[in-house]
Amino acid sequence: MNSHDIHEHHEQAAHHHEHAAKHHHEAAKHHKAGDHEKAAHHSKVAHGHHLHATDHHEHASKMHADEHGE
Repeated sequence: MNSHDIHEHHEQAAHHHEHAAKHHHEAAKHHKAGDHEKAAHHSKVAHGHHLHATDHHEHASKMHADEHGE
């Protein structure tokens, strides 16, 4: 384990959060326009990005705890 690995997990978590936000905005736009099929698609994609972000967050947190003996 090294700080580069922890850094990468934080970067990947941020990347996935940003993509989730973009898809949530798209879902809202399509929902407002009445295109519920596209809204649902973007909502599902946003959820997938959220899951990936959470996974990277958990890895980074565990690595921090291991590094600091917590």
